[in-house]
Amino acid sequence: MNDNAFSLHVDGGIVVVRWMPGVEITGPLAAEAMDTVDELNGDRKRPLLVDMTGTATVSREARSVFSRECQVSRMALVGRSAVDRVIVNFAVKVSSIAIPSRYFTSASLALAWLREHEQADH
Repeated sequence: MNDNAFSLHVDGGIVVVRWMPGVEITGPLAAEAMDTVDELNGDRKRPLLVDMTGTATVSREARSVFSRECQVSRMALVGRSAVDRVIVNFAVKVSSIAIPSRYFTSASLALAWLREHEQADH
């Protein structure tokens, strides 16, 4: 179902999800991404970097999926424009994500924050 709407890889113990620019994140796409993250992490919670640069929209159903419990210890959301910030802030506030989450305009700063806190979480 993904049809290249997102990519996923692990970078030094941090799971990285990159949504493709212009994608409309629907409930089914969000569920596929989160299920893939959970499957990858198994019974271990790991930090997650989500690059939402250029994302078109996040549906109400997707926000609901993102608020469910998952195998993630903390989450850094990355965007580069004012529009990205609005989309991310709205998605985070409305979905009531229950893990530490923060918005960044730089992936390297986001990774540094995740790594810094990863050691504190263990």
